[in-house]
Amino acid sequence: MRVLGVETSCDETAVAVYDGAAGLQVHCVYTQADLHEIWGGVVPELASRDHVRRLLPMVRAVLADGGLKPADLDGVAYTAGPGLIGALLVGALAGRSLAYAWGLPALGVHHLEGHLLAPRLEADPPAFPYLALLVSGGHTMLIDVEGVGRYTVLGESLDDAAGEAFDKTAKLLGLAYPGGAKLAALAEQGRPGVYRFPRPMLDRPGFDFSFSGLKTAALLALKAAPAGEQARADLARGFEDAIVDTLVVKTGRALAATGRTMLVVAGGVGANRRLRAALTEVAARHGARTAYPRAEFCTDNAAMIALAGHERLIAGERSGLPVLARARWPLAELRAPGEG
Repeated sequence: MRVLGVETSCDETAVAVYDGAAGLQVHCVYTQADLHEIWGGVVPELASRDHVRRLLPMVRAVLADGGLKPADLDGVAYTAGPGLIGALLVGALAGRSLAYAWGLPALGVHHLEGHLLAPRLEADPPAFPYLALLVSGGHTMLIDVEGVGRYTVLGESLDDAAGEAFDKTAKLLGLAYPGGAKLAALAEQGRPGVYRFPRPMLDRPGFDFSFSGLKTAALLALKAAPAGEQARADLARGFEDAIVDTLVVKTGRALAATGRTMLVVAGGVGANRRLRAALTEVAARHGARTAYPRAEFCTDNAAMIALAGHERLIAGERSGLPVLARARWPLAELRAPGEG
């Protein structure tokens, strides 16, 4: 099957075409970061309006870039949740309408399933089963992945996701939105050990996370910090080290508990250089290998939506004419293709 994928869950407008035999054929992502920068975060109404402006021209451009016509497609997959409800509705309505107009089957896809399958876009995809660390602006989760739709959530953040904590702390440091990557860049100039922040919930059993207290600790440290760029860099380094250590220790526990020999890291924070190095090291200690999507597929994209849609459409799943979008959609509600 050749599937058109549409992603509009937050502030990226993305379109892609995935072919089950040839793999990813073409993809495009437009980020709204500049639009939201002046507000210090995503403004949902502005995000929705920008999706409306850009989505259909991007569909036309992607098809043209791939030398494709609607008649060359076999299905349309769109992100149905979770995410910002207005943004989701733009992509869902457009995707379902295009499928109807072109006489193609359509399917609403779970955004997190796309992230979990994103490393399978690579030339050497990880085989099932594997342990996945999904770490992004909206989610921090450890998931045991037995196959498509067969997910067991081992632990998740009880408050702020890791990426959200990065962005909020970056804002405290005066860094522009989106601040996570900027904080990591600033941390490269920081000295280790100058600031020692707590590693939340490491003294408790289990695999859940909590990052809201780190944000408060960073705020208090910043108020007492001396003026100057070096102090800001030291604080950024201490904060990043706390996030990385927490994620790594919990992931090591999950590898030991599950016995998985493959660790998949997905989501925007998964592109963090220091986190990748530490996860590769802890996985090796547990006899496991690591797999990451390429950087452009760590953040929100339509290639992963087209892939996830393909896996379900080819098994006969279809969405009806009513257009459904869900701001909240627990991953536990998903079932394997064909299981309803």
